[in-house]
Amino acid sequence: MRAEVAVRASARLGEGPTWDAASGRLIWVDILSSRVHTYDPSDGGRTVLVTGQHVGAAKPRAGGGLVVNLRDGIGVYDAAGTFSWLLHDPVPGRRGNDAAVAPDGSLWAGSMRYDEAPGGGTLIRVAPDGSAAEALTVTVGNGTGWSPDGRTMYYIDSPTGRIDRFHMEGDRITGRRALATVEPGAGVPDGLTVDADGCVWAALWDGGQIRRYTPEGALDRTVELPVRRPTSCAFGGPGLRDLYITTARTGIERPHPLSGSLLVLPDAGQGLPATAFGG
Repeated sequence: MRAEVAVRASARLGEGPTWDAASGRLIWVDILSSRVHTYDPSDGGRTVLVTGQHVGAAKPRAGGGLVVNLRDGIGVYDAAGTFSWLLHDPVPGRRGNDAAVAPDGSLWAGSMRYDEAPGGGTLIRVAPDGSAAEALTVTVGNGTGWSPDGRTMYYIDSPTGRIDRFHMEGDRITGRRALATVEPGAGVPDGLTVDADGCVWAALWDGGQIRRYTPEGALDRTVELPVRRPTSCAFGGPGLRDLYITTARTGIERPHPLSGSLLVLPDAGQGLPATAFGG
């Protein structure tokens, strides 16, 4: 299995790929350039939305448009592109990071301090009406995903070096335990996605790899990449068979020419349909 180039780009910190079934496009962000990108694999079409502040994630809304995890809180773009705040909560020195939409249509949004101070971020659950509850205190909140039956949530707080799993009890998470721990020197776990078999695919920042772990935590597949800093992955394309991978070039003195590009592993497996924010 070998990665191909979907979009040749120079994103500083590409992140958060999400397949939007309604439009047949992949959505991804460049956090530090404050841009939301889309890519249509059927014709190569691309769009760029400038958000005005750092954007950690962008996800489709059930009513059209996007929900975005920004520096100062959670915002929405309606179907016409008009912006409004859903949850405005600016904290000096903190920004939004990765986020994911749960099967019930809620947004689970992570944040972190720019200086990555321990415990400086949170993971919050945001309902479509903007009401929010804190679920965890974190340092660098990253990959979030759910098992096919929705009963297990997987989560990465990158400095722990682990992929953790939780029981879902309504809108709460309980029973935290490790699914897998990345060995020292192999890279830092970043973004993740869950496939139709219930396996977790995780990107290893500074490890140049995508790994697939079974629901029991066994490592059963490793894909080597040409770039050092893959950040996240998501299934998309026809039949949700292709695994798209975002990458970064920030902090690398001599980045690989493909660092910051959107990569793809064709026919890598079978993905799960993404839920839009709001259900």
